[in-house]
Amino acid sequence: MELLEIEEKHQLKREAAAAVLRDIADSLSRHNNLEFKRDGLRYTVAVADDVELEVELEIEDSGSSLEIEISW
Repeated sequence: MELLEIEEKHQLKREAAAAVLRDIADSLSRHNNLEFKRDGLRYTVAVADDVELEVELEIEDSGSSLEIEISW
């Protein structure tokens, strides 16, 4: 049963996207949790000590994508 799903998509400069990734990495390493804000509410999710990391790179004629998924 899914309790919550937050999905966001933004058009950003490469440097801004890197800053978002750094914020996520810092939160994982310092606080052992992730924090999301949506519609004026703040969600904090505890992250287990051991996680599964999946990285997928797709390069196509029409464009490329990098997907990073962390699950626990």
